Amino acid sequence: MANRHRGEIPARLDGRDYTLCLTLGALADLEEAFEAQDLMALTERFGSGRLKATDMRRIIGAGLRGAGFTFTDEEVAEMQADGGAVGFARLVSELLTVTFGQPASGRADPA
Repeated sequence: MANRHRGEIPARLDGRDYTLCLTLGALADLEEAFEAQDLMALTERFGSGRLKATDMRRIIGAGLRGAGFTFTDEEVAEMQADGGAVGFARLVSELLTVTFGQPASGRADPA
């Protein structure tokens, strides 16, 4: 069961329940993937509110790996979320919110 106080969120992907968590290692991997100089640069990128599908795939993949799963970003790209693209956007928004303490874009969840 996901524990928001530990930065975890529940996710339903391909009809299965998972936990996502951006651990320090997962954040370091995202810094590298996004070529961010530091964590502040990474949060600024996420805070822009403009994420590509590739960005969401990387964030969800990092969250899965941070929670102990071994999915590659390519495997994540083939997954389906409840709610389709909006479902993926909600997962990313929720994950970034529990990790950084506020909505990444400063806006409400996509509906």
